[in-house]
Amino acid sequence: MIFKNLRDDIANVLRLDPAARSGLEVVLCYPGFHALLFHRVSHGLWQRGWLVLARFISTVGRSITGIEIHPGAKIGKRFFIDHGVGIVIGETAEIGDDVTLYQGVTLGGTSLLRGKRHPTLEDGVIVGAGAKVLGAFTVGRGARIGANAVVLNEVPAGVTMAGIPAKIVGERPKPEATPQFLPYGTPCDDSPDPIACQLSVLHAEVARLRGRLAAIEEERDRERLGSSVPGHFDQERRSANE
Repeated sequence: MIFKNLRDDIANVLRLDPAARSGLEVVLCYPGFHALLFHRVSHGLWQRGWLVLARFISTVGRSITGIEIHPGAKIGKRFFIDHGVGIVIGETAEIGDDVTLYQGVTLGGTSLLRGKRHPTLEDGVIVGAGAKVLGAFTVGRGARIGANAVVLNEVPAGVTMAGIPAKIVGERPKPEATPQFLPYGTPCDDSPDPIACQLSVLHAEVARLRGRLAAIEEERDRERLGSSVPGHFDQERRSANE
């Protein structure tokens, strides 16, 4: 089972990285693949109760690759680590199928409790370079975490998060229009700037209020004009009678 998953992992690297020319190159030259190999072995030992040996193999893998994956973390199929240096994946992290992480990503915990304290990434999630996902919550299926984002709360499926703290800046298009690859979890097209979006909303609200104020002032002027006209006529009538 482990080796079948590794074959899938190699094929996945070839599919997602245009720099990879062959399976042999992936096996010999890709630290992300090496880290995953160490983890498959250490996780198997961890599940069988060989905790110290599992941690030792995990530590050896970290020394060689610069990628730290706790042997207790659960990782699904076709997991792709691109570049990889500085990645940290905590003990209770759970990663689904077809997930991609870039260099400098942290899947960390915010609690000292021994229970679930690291995030769960559902299938198809991409986490961009330098992003931090901290806490025992779920990042929904197909979500994108932009480079250097800091995610502290639940992420709905299919959205794109960016910023510190991270906020929703867009949603994935319909499945038939969804691109197969999103570099670094960050939209590189004309994705909306959350601050610009908020300013646009404020500008629209100010324009609406200005229009409403102009209508109120116009109505008030009409009322003043209507009340002043009869008084003017009465004054003229009194002057004629005199």
